[in-house]
Amino acid sequence: MSSQPFWQVKKLGEMTRQEWESLCDGCALCCLHKLEDEDTGDVYYTDVHCRYMDTSNCRCTVYTERNKKVPECVWLTPEQAHQFFWLPPTCAYRLLAEGKPLFDWHPLVSGDPDSVHQAGVSIRGKGIADDKLSEDEWQDRIIWKA
Repeated sequence: MSSQPFWQVKKLGEMTRQEWESLCDGCALCCLHKLEDEDTGDVYYTDVHCRYMDTSNCRCTVYTERNKKVPECVWLTPEQAHQFFWLPPTCAYRLLAEGKPLFDWHPLVSGDPDSVHQAGVSIRGKGIADDKLSEDEWQDRIIWKA
């Protein structure tokens, strides 16, 4: 058995479901709606989040049934790792897919599930739910380019 943490010794596809799920730092940035420029393919993040996101704790209120309630919700899998370019650069899934280490504030590293919020990386208390405005208004809510 290795003395190194699982994310340093296992490839994404070798992880158990529990290990895979634990990579999520709880920032909820992936739950922000993104817009893609059809001409360039550039992806832009908005501060508009899914209506089922509880921004007080950065958790999905319908996690186990999210794909039924929101069919376009992306369910990340190890097989998609090569496509993770659109995830935020702080995301453990993207970092590990790119061969990079986790940040010190990641809960797996810090041992504290609140460290992501304390580091200011999450959407805790930020943004607006997608059912509060029309899709036409989303482009006015762009906050960064992926």
